Amino acid sequence: MLGPGAARMAVKSSTKKRLVELGIDTNHAHKLADDANMDAIKRMTVEEVAEKTGLSTSDATLENIMSIIREHNTSRRRSRSGRITISRKALADLDIPQGDDRFNVLNHFLVPHHELVDSDKESESLAPWGLEVPDNEGGIRIAKELLPKILITDPAVQAIKEQIETEADDLPAGWLTNRIVKVVRYSRSAGSSTAYRLIVESA
Repeated sequence: MLGPGAARMAVKSSTKKRLVELGIDTNHAHKLADDANMDAIKRMTVEEVAEKTGLSTSDATLENIMSIIREHNTSRRRSRSGRITISRKALADLDIPQGDDRFNVLNHFLVPHHELVDSDKESESLAPWGLEVPDNEGGIRIAKELLPKILITDPAVQAIKEQIETEADDLPAGWLTNRIVKVVRYSRSAGSSTAYRLIVESA
């Protein structure tokens, strides 16, 4: 059984590593990456970053962190605007990244925040959606099958799966099927929206 917070820790570890690589102090990177991916962090205001890191808005350290985040945003925009070509031979000769060198799709700026919901918190998380129905034994169950589906082969789901399995080696086969993923999308105009998806093996 997956322990509480395991999904968040798995996602956080890759985000924290990226923040440290960008030059942010390990302690502040840890706080920033708590329950947030790179996309969410890049959209944070100065006040939100100050609150997460525990720094004053007048602190020079906070200004340095904001500068790093802004520079990362700028470099991403520059790289997307540049046209890059590569020959077929060069592409064929490229080594396929392995292990820590592989790109984590959860850190991409277009990918919303994905988080695996703890099994013992599914009822609580889905309570506002009114999915409780009677079961065959006269009790109440959550009709997870009514949720929109997401394939277990989805890159975001695979990234979560790989990172959790790296930290827990006693998971049973098929442990991820029928689990629920929380997806948080951020918008500058509309704020954030939360949705839940049921992980399935086939459509």
